[in-house]
Amino acid sequence: MTDPEYGPDRLADLLVEDGVLTDPAWEAAVRAVRRHEFLPEVVWVRDDDGWRTPYGRDTPQWRNAVYADYALVTQVDDGRPAGPDGRGRYPTSSASQPSLVVAMLQALDVAEGHRVLEIGTGTGYNTALLCHRLGDENVTSIEVDETVARQAAANLKAAGYAPRLVVGDGAEPVDGGPFDRVIATVGAKRIPRAWVSRLRPGGRLVVPWGSDFGGHWLVTLTADGNGAVHGRLDGIEAAFMWLRDQRSHKGEWSDHIDFDAKMRDAVTALDPRVVHVEEGGGAGVVLGALVPDLYQITAWPKDAEGHPIRSGRCTVWVYDARGSWGAATYLPDADSYEVSTYGPRDLWAEIGAAWRAWQRAGRPGRERLGLTVTPSGEHRLWADEPGSVLTP
Repeated sequence: MTDPEYGPDRLADLLVEDGVLTDPAWEAAVRAVRRHEFLPEVVWVRDDDGWRTPYGRDTPQWRNAVYADYALVTQVDDGRPAGPDGRGRYPTSSASQPSLVVAMLQALDVAEGHRVLEIGTGTGYNTALLCHRLGDENVTSIEVDETVARQAAANLKAAGYAPRLVVGDGAEPVDGGPFDRVIATVGAKRIPRAWVSRLRPGGRLVVPWGSDFGGHWLVTLTADGNGAVHGRLDGIEAAFMWLRDQRSHKGEWSDHIDFDAKMRDAVTALDPRVVHVEEGGGAGVVLGALVPDLYQITAWPKDAEGHPIRSGRCTVWVYDARGSWGAATYLPDADSYEVSTYGPRDLWAEIGAAWRAWQRAGRPGRERLGLTVTPSGEHRLWADEPGSVLTP
């Protein structure tokens, strides 16, 4: 393409101006790889009613987004749009936001000759950037969705790249290691042992890690040579789709609670509003990590026009979408609160233990937090250094 308003140079200039693209080698890759060649004929854009509407290559929505800093949904509902007129409900594959793509590639800290395993081929755009930087022979990429994998292979071939492509579950071991670097273009609530085991000692893993409660955060982990990896949260929000066996629940929150079930009643000194943590703050990361599969919603009283009154009394519901839930009532000026729980887990007790762990660690912000994955697959969240593990 010769149009200066439409092409990889436009994207590279944008990312350089924003201070995101700082490595000359990766800048050269962004300028060389034409993103539009890796996008499908249709992308889906979110509407006001929550559905995703398809737009083709002949629409301004498609064209204007290609070389802008946008993530684009390239598949909905696992390839079978659930709505009328091709509209979809749930994104199931996407072309990642270019600024995040670049941030992750730069975090890899690659050198000439490094062998890289990519988890999630997607459209093949990120794979092509890796190939341009390191050479086809040093790039292996795996994709779980056969349809997505076929299209990515066609995209890469047409663009002149020939990495090793594998169709399969990226959470399982991949032949060909050990690798100098592993990069995941899919989010993980629990980092699979296969990713860690394929790293050589001193190798680096870059992955979007987190929880539905605490958010997705980029983590860079280094293999210590003894089967474990350690590293800090990079401070970059990295909202990727979760691994398929770690996906979030679907439906409304009320679908996961039986309001007629007999619940266990108790009293606690823990203010139930602790789950109203600052978005992206350290408390949210800790609660999301130490209380797996945690979700919350707050029921506020409403005024005469039906608008919620977000002060005074409220009821906080927590649930795990797996058969456990709880409710707590907050009253202003109270020094204790009524709580009720149901299911095999006492979610309010777990929340209280996680909250106290965060307080004992000095109420760390996200920038002080790090993660270790042990040889057995145990995840340990720590503050400041790997020996300072946060335990409930």
